[in-house]
Amino acid sequence: MFKYAIMQYTPQRYIRRADFETQDTMRHLLDFKAGRRYATKWAAQIVGKTLSAMDLTNTVIVCIPASCEQTNKRRYKRFSADVCAMCNAINGFEHIQVIGKREKVHISKKHGQESNVQIDTDYFNGKRVLLIDDICTTCATANAFIEQMQKAGADVRMTLFLAKTKSYRRTSTIQYN
Repeated sequence: MFKYAIMQYTPQRYIRRADFETQDTMRHLLDFKAGRRYATKWAAQIVGKTLSAMDLTNTVIVCIPASCEQTNKRRYKRFSADVCAMCNAINGFEHIQVIGKREKVHISKKHGQESNVQIDTDYFNGKRVLLIDDICTTCATANAFIEQMQKAGADVRMTLFLAKTKSYRRTSTIQYN
C-alpha cells in the first residue's frame, strides 16, 4: 500500500528558526487542524491538485478521524466534500463515526489499540478506498486505521498525508580510526 506526504511539517519547537515560507505553511496547517475555513479551502486545493492526475471515479475518500466527533466534523466534513468534488470521487465521511473522545496521540504518546471509531462495514465491504490524514509523525495512527478499514472489508489503496513531520534527531557521526 502506497503512503505519500505532500509537504513537510516543522514541529513548533523548531519553527522560530524556519524561513517565512515554512512558517506560513505551518500556520496554514495548524489553522486547518483547527477547522478554519480559509485553511480548509487551502488544504482541499492542495490535495485536489495532488490527486488530479488519478482516476478516482469509483474510489471512496475517507479522512482518518480526529480524536473526537466535534473536531472530526470541524476539520474534515467540508474538506472531504471539497476534495471529492474536485477529484470526482465518492465521499465516505458519513460512513465513519467518531464516538466519545480518545486522548490525542501527540499528547499521550500512546498508540493504543482501543478505538473510538465506528465504521459502516456494509458500505465499505469491497470498496476501493483512499485515506487522507493531516500530519503524519510515526504513521501509527494511520496504520491502526488502515487495519480497521481492512477488517471492515475495504480495499485501501493509498494513504495521503498533507504533511510528514520533519525529523530533527541528531545522527551519530562515524569515526574512523
